[in-house]
Amino acid sequence: MPEHADAGPAGPLMIIGGAEDKLRRRTILKDFVAASGGADARVVVIPTASSLGDEVVEVYDALFRRLGAGSVAAVRPDSRNDAHDPELVAVVDDATGVFMTGGNQLKLSAIICGTPLGDAVVRAHERGAVVAGTSAGASIQSSHMVAFGVGGTTPKQRMTQVAAGLGLLRTTVIDQHFDQRNRYGRLLMIVSQSPQLLGIGVDEDTCATVTVEDGHEVLRVSGRGAVTLFDPQRLVTNSYEAKRSSPLLASGIILHVLPAGASYDLTSRELRPQAVRVSDEDAAELAEAQADLRQMAQDIAAGDRSPATLRRRLARKRPPRKTVSTQPTTQPTTEPPTEPAAEQDGASR
Repeated sequence: MPEHADAGPAGPLMIIGGAEDKLRRRTILKDFVAASGGADARVVVIPTASSLGDEVVEVYDALFRRLGAGSVAAVRPDSRNDAHDPELVAVVDDATGVFMTGGNQLKLSAIICGTPLGDAVVRAHERGAVVAGTSAGASIQSSHMVAFGVGGTTPKQRMTQVAAGLGLLRTTVIDQHFDQRNRYGRLLMIVSQSPQLLGIGVDEDTCATVTVEDGHEVLRVSGRGAVTLFDPQRLVTNSYEAKRSSPLLASGIILHVLPAGASYDLTSRELRPQAVRVSDEDAAELAEAQADLRQMAQDIAAGDRSPATLRRRLARKRPPRKTVSTQPTTQPTTEPPTEPAAEQDGASR
């Protein structure tokens, strides 16, 4: 991530694979508003990539306000000259959250990368604001960006082209709508030609959130789909000699498929241990069992009571479990009565 001498911790990056849920749970958009400050959030929407004009601004304006954002403003440069406008730059400089919509990522890159407005987005990230983007707005966050290309599973020479992104996430290339549009081949082609890059493919309605923790960039996955990573650090390829549109040799690439809840260290390029999730009911039962064990140990240490006696006492305290009895309801009169439990335990000492 870019560094700034006077800046505090860099803000989160939210890389959304497109088609995020806008009607039902809206989990990803809720997370964005909350991370931007909720009622104190000053959200800026940059819809430059979209061809829908004011309509896309109206959609996100209504969504973010409904989700609790304090204010929402649109910054829509339509040319590189517009991206030099000091008033637009000032709006981004005041934002706590920046959201870049989907559309044509090459158009977005051509208009804002290397301009004062693009620099303002980078500064926003450096000073701790949230920078999010969906579809085209996701691709532009990496140092290298898929400009255009065809789908397909097999990597082939010249099946896609790369342009420069904002560089918020360094030494990476991001693709979106990944599984839905079968973009495995074109991402494999890019990392085969540039093995210093980590390939990141994000499915629809899925978010890869990147934060800095103890000097490491950590990616966490949320949403409905998965994030696919191609790590070509041990790559063997013929991409430097393959002709025209021929299939590429791409061997030794490390594949990670990360569903919601998984996390990955982008700095060390290692999967992070996944936290064990325990339901509230299981946690309460575990806490009760631990308390019982501590009390049992104290009673044994303090007196001459046997563990069997203590177990019976704990069993009386706990509610009986509902089970289906397989024993007859009455005992045959021919059988002798059983001894009381206390006498049996006493005989066993």
